[in-house]
Amino acid sequence: MTSDGGNQPAGEKLQKVLARAGLGSRREMEAAIQAGRVRIEGRTAKLGDRARPRDHVELDGRTVQRVHREPPRRVLLYNKPEGEVTTRSDPEGRSTVFERLPRTPGRWIAVGRLDINSQGLLLFTNDGELANALMHPSTGVEREYACRIHGEVTEEMVHRLVDGVELEDGPAHFEVVESGMPVDEPQEGTNAWYHVIVTEGRRREVRRLWESQGVTVSRLIRVRYGPMVMPRDLRRGQLRELDEAGKRELYEHVGLTPPEPVRRPAPQRRRRRGRKRR
Repeated sequence: MTSDGGNQPAGEKLQKVLARAGLGSRREMEAAIQAGRVRIEGRTAKLGDRARPRDHVELDGRTVQRVHREPPRRVLLYNKPEGEVTTRSDPEGRSTVFERLPRTPGRWIAVGRLDINSQGLLLFTNDGELANALMHPSTGVEREYACRIHGEVTEEMVHRLVDGVELEDGPAHFEVVESGMPVDEPQEGTNAWYHVIVTEGRRREVRRLWESQGVTVSRLIRVRYGPMVMPRDLRRGQLRELDEAGKRELYEHVGLTPPEPVRRPAPQRRRRRGRKRR
């Protein structure tokens, strides 16, 4: 397909359209196209295809919600409280983390998940490629959690958790296990606090690892995701937009080119009106 002028192809590369919609990185979307998982205007897409604004695009039989213009790329930090689910809607009517988010061009993507009983740092972005890079196991982005453990924790247990244990969905381990409680969280009875680091985002992985050793997690707080540490003054239920320096650090951490800084027009000075002479 070409534009009316015949010089430039019409539309955008299909893998770019899919990545912008938050469905994966461009490389992964290229693989999806090669595997025949993508359809455009009712036919199976092929590498090199371009999508025009009104073209109907599907991935795995589902219509892709198109983002037609490249929006300013944004990242939000959210201190998720317990009791909220990390889904766009909930059939049981529970509160979701998306209810608090501001409007943005495109759509917000939650970077990873926290279950309803967990709290702490949750990132949101409208950049699908960034979200995918932060979550994909191949990038090895660290997630750090503060865990309040009910039950006795021995050195042998810690060694096993670092060396690796077998879970129902395969082997897993903590990169680091250190004792220590988070700020403003008191020690309670037989519960002890530990900080752990994982580099995957498997479902309930932290809880399941501890449970494999016969102890339970009574509180779970994510305190860091990659280079982003939970700000001490960000209260539960509050949002904060990441500044340009923070965004640059996050993009570079996963090997992506940072977006150009958003240039805001300088405020115009109001001209003073001279007094009329009588």
